[in-house]
Amino acid sequence: MATKPGVLTDWPWKPLGNFKYLILAPWAFRSAYTFLAKDESAGLVAFLTLPFLLLRMLHNQVWISLSRYRTAKGGKRIVDRGIDFDQVDRERGWDDQILFNGILFYTLIPVLPGASKLPLWRTDGALMLVVLHAGPVEFIYYWLHRALHHHYLYSRYHSHHHSSIVTEPITSVIHPFAEHIAYHVLFAFPMATLVFMGTASIGSLFGYIAFIDLMNNMGHCNFEIIPKRAFSVFPPLKYLMYTPSYHSLHHTQFRTNYSLFMPLYDYIYGTVDKSTDQLYAKSLARRDESPDVVHLTHLTTPESIYHLPLGLAYLASRPQQSKWYLWLMWPVTLWSLILTWIYSGRAFVVERHRCDDLKLQTWAIPKYSIQYGMKSQKGSINGMMEGAILDADEKGAKVLSLGLLNQAEEVNAYGGLYVERNPRLRLRIVDGSALTVAAVLNAIPEGTTRVLLRGKLNKVAYALAAALSRRGIQVATLHEHEYKKVEKSLNDVPGTNLVLCGDSAAPEIWLVGNDITSEEQSRAPKGALFIPFSLFPPKQSRKDCFYHCVPAMTVPSSLENLHSCENWLPRRAMSAWRVAAIVHAIEGWEEHECGYHMADIDRAWKAALHRGFQPVIPTIPQSMP
Repeated sequence: MATKPGVLTDWPWKPLGNFKYLILAPWAFRSAYTFLAKDESAGLVAFLTLPFLLLRMLHNQVWISLSRYRTAKGGKRIVDRGIDFDQVDRERGWDDQILFNGILFYTLIPVLPGASKLPLWRTDGALMLVVLHAGPVEFIYYWLHRALHHHYLYSRYHSHHHSSIVTEPITSVIHPFAEHIAYHVLFAFPMATLVFMGTASIGSLFGYIAFIDLMNNMGHCNFEIIPKRAFSVFPPLKYLMYTPSYHSLHHTQFRTNYSLFMPLYDYIYGTVDKSTDQLYAKSLARRDESPDVVHLTHLTTPESIYHLPLGLAYLASRPQQSKWYLWLMWPVTLWSLILTWIYSGRAFVVERHRCDDLKLQTWAIPKYSIQYGMKSQKGSINGMMEGAILDADEKGAKVLSLGLLNQAEEVNAYGGLYVERNPRLRLRIVDGSALTVAAVLNAIPEGTTRVLLRGKLNKVAYALAAALSRRGIQVATLHEHEYKKVEKSLNDVPGTNLVLCGDSAAPEIWLVGNDITSEEQSRAPKGALFIPFSLFPPKQSRKDCFYHCVPAMTVPSSLENLHSCENWLPRRAMSAWRVAAIVHAIEGWEEHECGYHMADIDRAWKAALHRGFQPVIPTIPQSMP
């Protein structure tokens, strides 16, 4: 929002939320009926409007994904600062201007003489459009833009756009409604001129809007994409086309580089930033970043591809949940499943962060959770993980953490397989089990004397049972086979107090793993608290109980560029497995924490707190102690 919001700041359909798209429904149905059932020539422009609007959304999404991928890798990146959740929320409505554009097309086509019966292409109209844009449009925009930087208009309107210092492609269209009215009037001028002169065509009108989208997205993508050779071969191009670094200076310096797409008018009126050429050369020369810490994760559910930072930005900024409208994306979802099934290449970068002096990256294995349980996929998955570890080691990474099923015992023995195969690794592999145990222990309400341990038993579960026994807390199990396994793991722990839940009532505190069933949850008393020790949250089947998130910690303010949620976790929270690697690197610890080795639990917890990480506080029923 602008610092002093003016008239027509909000979009008229803001109260409709996600139902705003229904505004176009009557026009879309009518145009389809006109084209299919009546006169095809009379309804062609209106009929093509909806597909064109959908293509514009896809075009913008491609730029969003490309920009985030390139800036995460670091090569040719322009501004080093990151974005945050506030920027993602502020830029959520990037499609409002597409909706507005659709309304204008549907309402103006029937009333403009000849607009409803346009040919597919006319070369003379396209050439005239180029002249009109390069002349009047660029000139008027330059002075309109300078006027918007006057303190009166800036504080009421344009400051909203400049709230984003580090730009993303969709930053280009984040303006108050009043600004978009002015822009649409300006860009409608050359198109209306073509219609009135009888030289307009469907290709030239739609192509002009696509050109504006392309240049807007490119200019705000925060990585340099225009090669130096383009300006060497044709030097006047410097005055005819801006670059991402050129416009980035407008967002960091504010009162320079005002031009739309052609820097010509900045050169004429002396508003070119003096560091423009230097920043361009510096950005082009920048190489991919070498991370200090790598977190290796993977896809989870089929819909998780949209929740990646490279996917739908707004979904990525929220804890992962199933959305009904993602069913409309099933062709893309199915294609991604097939592709990951046959793909056996490399992990890819999905996100970058900075914590003090450490450079952090998240890499994803392009495999879904379901594929980790298939024998046919095990070799491919292990090959990609080992390749990622060796790649990170070659890049100079200090620590690599294994997220989700990348550390499963049945896949790679908690990551120990890779240390055994590569004894000369310089980086340290961390599964974060010690900090995970500490996070679960500190999530248990103070004064608890009895807990139930249920779920797939692993080294975290056994370590929890041992730690609880040493604290004098009774550990119960639901099943006899679990009782025997836990009892065996506690042979060296003096004074253990392990019981079968069938011998007494179920406790109010449940420590649960991946495979707890709804039937088992039904045995918990009303108001029970379920605390996961697993990487995946349990399916919540009790409305009268409370569920804590998987082991996690909130991150300190020094951790920058955090604008997405890690799977199911809330904002600014990271899994304990991931935090452990960051702390490991900050502290400079030299040992691996993987395989069947577990680091010191108290040391890991104290170090994490000392570095500013804080536990996620569970919601506890008032009736609990």
